[in-house]
Amino acid sequence: MKKQFAIIGLGRFGSSMCRELHHMGHEVLAIDHNPKKVEAMEPFSTHTMVLDTTDENNLIRIGIKNFEHVIVAIGENIQASILTVLHLKDLEIPEVWVKAQNSYHHKVLEKIGADRIFHPEEEMGNRIAEFLTSEKVLDYIDLSVDYSIVELLATEKIAGKTLVDLDIRAKYGCTVIAIKQKNKVDVTPDPNETLNKGDILVMIGDKKDLRRFQDGVL
Repeated sequence: MKKQFAIIGLGRFGSSMCRELHHMGHEVLAIDHNPKKVEAMEPFSTHTMVLDTTDENNLIRIGIKNFEHVIVAIGENIQASILTVLHLKDLEIPEVWVKAQNSYHHKVLEKIGADRIFHPEEEMGNRIAEFLTSEKVLDYIDLSVDYSIVELLATEKIAGKTLVDLDIRAKYGCTVIAIKQKNKVDVTPDPNETLNKGDILVMIGDKKDLRRFQDGVL
């Protein structure tokens, strides 16, 4: 289903979001106070606009209330980010997602009602750390401080075994939610089906439990 997004701040993170949402077929309004950044996003957005979003009247003038999803990806100017979010929440935008620079910025954004807060550099750092410390981790998504979804590569140690044999939930407290085999993804895996070396287990659970499974079984 096509959605409408407004992206405020066209630095590295904002421009990446703009390109991806546009590629997915959504309507994207790209906004920045820097004309060069706005011009660079013209091929990757539905509309572009040079605008100072710290002025609430500017946001009202461009019809920002028509957007259900607004992503604030303003870079180093924390004050501009906070003022923009304040205006968006005052205008009752349903979903305001914001890039945070640090923990202080995060706390302020929480207090003024940001609906979701991103730490892209920190999150990417966590993902890279997981990849560096284990050749079995193919992908990694943080759900919270304690819980994650990971894609783990099945090794020879579990080849020929089934999910029933491994008894993962009882022994490790985590759950296999899908199994990838070549070009096939099974989101309701048969617990009695034999696993093969190279299969990818998509698992959800507490990070400590996932690490115990990874170290103890794979």
